[in-house]
Amino acid sequence: MRIGMALSYSEGFKETVDELADYERAGLDIVFVAEAYSFDAVSQMGYIAARTERLEIASGILPIYSRTPALLAMTAAGMDYVSGGRFTLGLGASGPQVIEGFHGVPYTAPLGRTREVVEICRQVWRRERLEYEGRHYTLPLPGERGTGLGKALKLINHPVRERIPIVIAAIGPKNVELCAELAEGWEPIFYMPEKAAEVWGPSLAAGTARRDPSLGALDVIAQAPLAIGDDVSGLIDLGRPVAALYIGGMGARGRNFYNDLARRYGYEKEAEEIQDLYLAGKKDEAAALVPRRLLEAVSLIGPEGHVRDRLQAMRDSGVTTVNVTPLGRTHAERVRLVEKIRELAS
Repeated sequence: MRIGMALSYSEGFKETVDELADYERAGLDIVFVAEAYSFDAVSQMGYIAARTERLEIASGILPIYSRTPALLAMTAAGMDYVSGGRFTLGLGASGPQVIEGFHGVPYTAPLGRTREVVEICRQVWRRERLEYEGRHYTLPLPGERGTGLGKALKLINHPVRERIPIVIAAIGPKNVELCAELAEGWEPIFYMPEKAAEVWGPSLAAGTARRDPSLGALDVIAQAPLAIGDDVSGLIDLGRPVAALYIGGMGARGRNFYNDLARRYGYEKEAEEIQDLYLAGKKDEAAALVPRRLLEAVSLIGPEGHVRDRLQAMRDSGVTTVNVTPLGRTHAERVRLVEKIRELAS
């Protein structure tokens, strides 16, 4: 089982990257760099590539709407080049609030667009002349939609790898099915191992049935806050505001993927109440209603034996990479947590 970590630079980006070398020595395998509507992830990942040696670097995630498919392919090839073949392209659809609100692009056909983006990226990396006729992307652009001067081009440089790993962030049934068919990796959120087969099993099976064997087994990347000790159970409550934000405030009423997931986990009543409170501006009250058993199920927080058991439950459910958020008070404590989870995962 690989150990990953999301980059958090609240205490300063340069300082955080300086500390990545310690995590690398502690056994961290991969670092994920978010984008959302903050600083772009690509400039940060390029800096990380120059400051690390072994660590895999992943976008977590680049939205499919904010860049053309060819630019996503060029970016991934460039990142793979400057990192010496250590890049993973994390993709996702984001949501209409960000895509239409921040980028001004219609949030249409996320499934179809994701499929076409993946196909176009792999065509670019194989250095084929880029000719593609899809429902959402046509390359070169037809004359009636432009000047008529577009040419079928191929990537000038030879990529380090002609197939860069693609990870797709997905939680909806059809999205997960698509991911299992097309991608090297799958990154869900709020992953509960005991419910994984019930909630996602049919989608994973349907996608895997159409999967190209050359892709290998699907890398399942589960996220979890991490704290190990006999007196750390109170840290579970640190997840309340984030869970309330996603379940209650991400998206609109009737179109919130994370609220839907909570309902599929069996928390229909709680999901409705959390959303009602959050959308009414009562964020603290919404956070208080997040079920503790849900927070515990998606965490690696507790005594060493408990964390070992939770890690085994993840492994048994199919997780191959655990993406942790170490909750130590100091950098040294967080490094020790990565060392310990590396030991337990081995």
